[in-house]
Amino acid sequence: MPSVDLNSDLGEGFGTYRCGDDEAMLSIVTSANVACGLHAGDPEIMARTFAIARERGVAVGAHPGFPDLWGFGRRRLPFSTGEIERLVAYQIGAAAALAAYAGHRITYVKTHGALGNIACEERDIADAVVRAVRAVDPGLALLAVALTELVAAGDAAGLDVYQEIYADRGYTETGQLISRSLPGAMIEDAEQAAARVLEMVETGTVITARGKRLPTPIRSICVHGDSVHAVATARHLRERLEYAGVTLKPFGSNSK
Repeated sequence: MPSVDLNSDLGEGFGTYRCGDDEAMLSIVTSANVACGLHAGDPEIMARTFAIARERGVAVGAHPGFPDLWGFGRRRLPFSTGEIERLVAYQIGAAAALAAYAGHRITYVKTHGALGNIACEERDIADAVVRAVRAVDPGLALLAVALTELVAAGDAAGLDVYQEIYADRGYTETGQLISRSLPGAMIEDAEQAAARVLEMVETGTVITARGKRLPTPIRSICVHGDSVHAVATARHLRERLEYAGVTLKPFGSNSK
């Protein structure tokens, strides 16, 4: 049975506002994608999240998004590829600094929200993200949604690329995430999510909404940290995977 990473998007509060239960999630996941201050997060939240992750042996990565606190980074904003490249570089730098401050270090980058969706669909945006990662630290890995342009761009640039699937999101017949505005986008039942993920990990395929199977390496599984059912879903998923004999560990320690 293969080993796999379990990740979540964390540190997504801002100031006095909290989003999700980071403390609980950091006792379940093996990797944490930490918001870098533009779509969510701030220096206090980042430092605290990195410190807790270090204490619990959780790997950490930068989670850059569009500068859109009002829209939580889920609105498509008209930035040029050059602007996106610099926005991503800026946020990686912030994450690296706050992680170092907390005695930890980032080992990868995962794009957030609308920025991530565009990078998955459009090769020029994916290339901009990859250029930013390489410019800041070519030793950083790229955590990217399986079967997307971001995977192809990272591979072409020689980055270590690790493909992820989502436990709580539905897939189109081409392997893209179903838009949050459409039915079937979110999977809220913990058992349904766990059973589907286990089947995908065991078969090495993404399973679409209509049951089609799309072969892909699977190195990590994401559970969104901001959903109402996030902790219960993550905990149940971990229990189901471990019961089935799947080892959970950060994807950087897996073979590519």
